[in-house]
Amino acid sequence: MTKRNFRHKNDEEITAYLADNKLEAQKSDSGIYYHISKEGEGEHPTCTSNITISYIGYFTDGNTFDQNERLEINMADVIAGWTEGIQYFKEGGEGILFIPSHLAYGNTDFGFIPAGTVLIFDIQLIGVDAV
Repeated sequence: MTKRNFRHKNDEEITAYLADNKLEAQKSDSGIYYHISKEGEGEHPTCTSNITISYIGYFTDGNTFDQNERLEINMADVIAGWTEGIQYFKEGGEGILFIPSHLAYGNTDFGFIPAGTVLIFDIQLIGVDAV
């Protein structure tokens, strides 16, 4: 499947998931969808911020592939979908990121994540430290 086909398929998969789960989300120019459920009151991170985050990562079928209650990491060390998507959150904010494959692991299998897969993350941005 070509990159263009994956992008179209991913977009259809995300919009179907949103409809099935009665969720509203904003779409960025890159193709990320995001839903902010709690605004937060702190700063927005930048692409070079150190962040503390709690998350659950899962597929559109609901199967969890990763989770962490308290991860401290630099925004430069994460997938492109996180680097962009987490910047929509403020410190203390919560919500969901819907990341198409071209902003995650692309058209290549990554461990047990199949090529071309949409990734969903429930996010709680606990802390932001600018670098």
